[in-house]
Amino acid sequence: MKKFNIRKVLDGLTAASSSSSATAQPGTPRENDVVQETLQSEHFQLCKTVRHGFPYQPSSMAFDPVQKILAIGTQTGALRLFGRAGVECYCQHESNAAVIQLQFLINEGALVSALADDSIHLWNLRQKIPAILHSLKFNRERITYCHLPFQSKWLYIGTERGNIHIVNVESFTLSGYVIMWNKAIELSTKTHPGPVVHISDNPMDEGKLLIGFESGIVVLWDLKCKKADYRYNYDEAIHSVAWHHEGKQFVCSHSDGTLTTWNVRTPAKPAQIITPHGKQPKDGKKPEPCKPILKVEYKTTRAGDPFMVLSGGLSYDTVGRRACLTVMHGKSTAVLEMDYPIVDFLTLCETPYPNDFQEPYAVVVLLEKDLVVIDLGQIGYPIFENPYPLTIHESPVTCCEYFADCPAELIPALYSVGCRQKRQGYSKKEWPISGGNWGQGTQSYPEIIITGHADGSIKFWDASALMLQVLYKLKTAKVFERARGKEEKPNTDIVDEDPFAIQTLSWCPESRMLCVAGVSAHVIVYRFSKQEITTEVVQLLEVRMQCEFSEVDSPDPGGEQTPTLPTPGASSSPQESELPTQPSTGSNSSDGPRDNIPCLQVRSSPLKQSPGNQVELVIQLVWVSGEPPQQITSLAINSSYGLVVFGNSNGLAVVDYLQKTLLFNMGTSELYSPSDPYQRQPRSPRKAKPSGATCDSNDGSNASEDRCRSPTSAKMSRKISSSSEQKTDLEKGGFQRRRIQACKKQLCCVKRMATARMNLKEDLCRTKSDPIFYARDNSFTRSRSSSVASIDRESREAISSFYFCESFPRKTDSLVSPCLLVGTTHGSVMMVALNLPPSGDQRLQQPVGIASCGTLVKLKGGILTMALLDATGTLLPPFFEQWYDPNASDEEKEKSRKRRPASPPSSQESQDTHFAILCSEKQAKVVALPSQTRIYKHSITETSFVLRADVVQMAGANCIACFCANGHIMTLSLPSLRPLLDVNYLPLTDMRIARTFCFSNLGQALYLTSPTEIQRITYSQETCDNLQEMLSELFTPVETPEAPNRGFFKGLFGGGAQSLDREDLFGETAAGKASRSLAQHIPGPGNMEGMKGAASGVVGELARARIALDERGQKLGELEERTAAMMASAESFSKHAHDMMLKYKDKKWYQL
Repeated sequence: MKKFNIRKVLDGLTAASSSSSATAQPGTPRENDVVQETLQSEHFQLCKTVRHGFPYQPSSMAFDPVQKILAIGTQTGALRLFGRAGVECYCQHESNAAVIQLQFLINEGALVSALADDSIHLWNLRQKIPAILHSLKFNRERITYCHLPFQSKWLYIGTERGNIHIVNVESFTLSGYVIMWNKAIELSTKTHPGPVVHISDNPMDEGKLLIGFESGIVVLWDLKCKKADYRYNYDEAIHSVAWHHEGKQFVCSHSDGTLTTWNVRTPAKPAQIITPHGKQPKDGKKPEPCKPILKVEYKTTRAGDPFMVLSGGLSYDTVGRRACLTVMHGKSTAVLEMDYPIVDFLTLCETPYPNDFQEPYAVVVLLEKDLVVIDLGQIGYPIFENPYPLTIHESPVTCCEYFADCPAELIPALYSVGCRQKRQGYSKKEWPISGGNWGQGTQSYPEIIITGHADGSIKFWDASALMLQVLYKLKTAKVFERARGKEEKPNTDIVDEDPFAIQTLSWCPESRMLCVAGVSAHVIVYRFSKQEITTEVVQLLEVRMQCEFSEVDSPDPGGEQTPTLPTPGASSSPQESELPTQPSTGSNSSDGPRDNIPCLQVRSSPLKQSPGNQVELVIQLVWVSGEPPQQITSLAINSSYGLVVFGNSNGLAVVDYLQKTLLFNMGTSELYSPSDPYQRQPRSPRKAKPSGATCDSNDGSNASEDRCRSPTSAKMSRKISSSSEQKTDLEKGGFQRRRIQACKKQLCCVKRMATARMNLKEDLCRTKSDPIFYARDNSFTRSRSSSVASIDRESREAISSFYFCESFPRKTDSLVSPCLLVGTTHGSVMMVALNLPPSGDQRLQQPVGIASCGTLVKLKGGILTMALLDATGTLLPPFFEQWYDPNASDEEKEKSRKRRPASPPSSQESQDTHFAILCSEKQAKVVALPSQTRIYKHSITETSFVLRADVVQMAGANCIACFCANGHIMTLSLPSLRPLLDVNYLPLTDMRIARTFCFSNLGQALYLTSPTEIQRITYSQETCDNLQEMLSELFTPVETPEAPNRGFFKGLFGGGAQSLDREDLFGETAAGKASRSLAQHIPGPGNMEGMKGAASGVVGELARARIALDERGQKLGELEERTAAMMASAESFSKHAHDMMLKYKDKKWYQL
């Protein structure tokens, strides 16, 4: 194990030298300065684990009725496979071409995919990570349709030219047998029949192939005689064809919304023509044409009428009507409306044999953004409850957080409150897609993913053991009044749509306190309770944050202040005022700018809060002199201190959510001390008081007793505010003039900017001052910001990061105390000291002291994350309060409320006992406290910038994990900042990835890879090694169901299903070799993996051999029974003949 020495700054260095030089001079290392690091590069490896969510842009679907596995292909070449709940798999075609069709080799553990680039691929599903065994690329013809008969190794491929080629799926070679379009149609036909849109063999005669051409021609082809037996012509184009299981009839769906039923032996005209959704004229004329019926399936039942299921075919006068699935059963017709357009559907049946009664029991409907399974066995056709996590995109995801190794009782608690939110009316049957088995991994720690959405909802997901299941959904929009119509839409919105969208969130798993910031500059604090309550009045705190530009103003002078006294940045006392229908403190008239008005209106009626997260406090930023509030860029909550802190491009504010008061509201520039070498160009919040009774930034004149007075309840929504002096018109005018001058100056600066600043970083990293969020069309849009904010976006310093800790706020401190680290977009890290009253009643009555202690250190680029280590390199997480139910009895509260014990304070002034870990967009630094000496520094990237960084626990130690815009994922050891991992994983191609990428403990990370899917990855070597065991298994040995019994007479005299030896027809001996230029065979990378899987899967192979032996024995048994029946019949005939001979033996001819 390598040892790293901590370097010290000599105690004799002066303040001037330390401020002028950022490089610390190392001192003499001591033995107790040694920190032993255990993490090595061998502990790290990067790989994808699982993908959750709905397949993005689905294009095709297939189902294995024996294995009970569903496969979905997408327009981007992805392949998603689903089994029972928790059994999922993701694969990707290298070409990224759209998947146009999928075909299972039923109960064989294999799948054929046909792509839009005219290639077909054979996937091996017998291994946990499926791989391609063979590929075939067509060169001269476009693939339009594929068909693989049950228990056949010959795949029919129809092309755009109207030809049909045949592929051996075992060797993936083409047969010389080809059905040419000009031989299939009548010689008298002068036009091309169009592409092949359907291929299927007669259920009762494998030697007869039904071929459907787009133009409306259907041909029944005799494979043995190589000629067309029958040709069926119809005027309208064909979209799909379906057989009756007896092989005597088939149904075609057409482009005019009609269904034609044909008798096989009567090709002259259809036996029946119906228009399911057409209006039937009274005069007997042809019904009005409807929209095309894109697909039809014809399924029979043994005891009842057949089912006919179809998509499309609606009347053209149903403008704006949603997509529908029609189920026709006997005389009843049910039209089932869908939320999204239908991509494909499949009818699930009890038997895989096409020549038996199908007995349909469900319909799987693949929609553009959802997967629905309909129960055909219950009245009303209810849907099954979907066990897959396919609702991630129910509203577009705007932010994401990942928590690994959570408290064990957290997931059951969230599930208990979330199970009450489930919808009713689902089918009572089990989910029909039930194949596969779960993985057997040893990873058992709880994991939770939280997603924030554009509609203001927040979802908690159980992500343990590589699965994903929704636990609980919170709707933050319930706190606010909703506009009933467009005319009632408030004109104070700062975003065009989705005013409740979640911007960022902070969650304490131990105390279950949740703090949420939305795009309308609002913050909501939630407590967790298992009991339902009704809140008569929603607690509301309005905060006025502003930033004024001036060429001559400078921050107020003042040195380091003691945290026990009120500071110039502390707010005045909150005063109570009732909220009328229009805010009395605000100005929103047409003759003046909006002022002191929040963007959203908190509801005034009582709020019924279900068990779960319940509103504790609502904080809203208000308009200032016609300028909207800047959106919140950073947020943190600490349950032990009872504080919430948030910041934006104007500064930061600290709120005591226990006393419901604003403690601290200060511009970013005022956080710097006057002798600070890192101080910015002065831009301070104005000193004059604003109009209205809201919390302003710089009013420390009131006594501390008034400042921390606890508010009382009001009749309507409570507005807790501070200063009440009115602003004169002269002051307003002067302010407007100064703002205009500053704007002009800033505009000139913007015009002189180099074009190099307009790079990717401007689009990505400005999320702190100009946030980006999802619009309803799943694309990123920028929120509408004020003119000043857009002009000075490049130069204004915003708050980017917070970290609560107990450390040494000043160099002279010898005892640890509560403090707050503040990071900015310009790379400054400031320290703010906190002085908390004793717990209990004093905490609710006495004020919390806050003082800014100046700058700790300066880094290149905006600060992304901060953390604190002790002298041994152990992470010191923020203190927290154990969860207790706020609505429980007082005795239960006292039993459950246990403040986490504090670490013993250090009394050695000459020795550094804490290390502050600081990471920015460009570099990382480690600073020793209390000496504030930089001991380690590492430049992460020079040409790019870090998008996300987190201090995480890994293999019993800690490290920094970083994701850069150039796609690199890196980890650095702590505290020495040694590079441990650097992998070029994912070049940033989408803002969505930058917005949602997050690291967690134990080597876990995730990001939103598409608007509907979460991709989880690991950077842990241990997880990568155990991944095979942890992944679910798709293929399980299952016996193929018995073939339908044909009966004695059908077996004796014929009339049953006719088998065909396709090898004799399509093999190389009979059909010859295909043209080499037609298609190119490409061996797949899965060949070797398949061999390894076969070698390791001896048990599976033995099971398959046993099943095959059983099937062979069953066939031999059937043959023996048939032979015995024939012998019994022959004996009976012989006996009757002998009796007849004896009867007439002695009679003369004339006696007969």
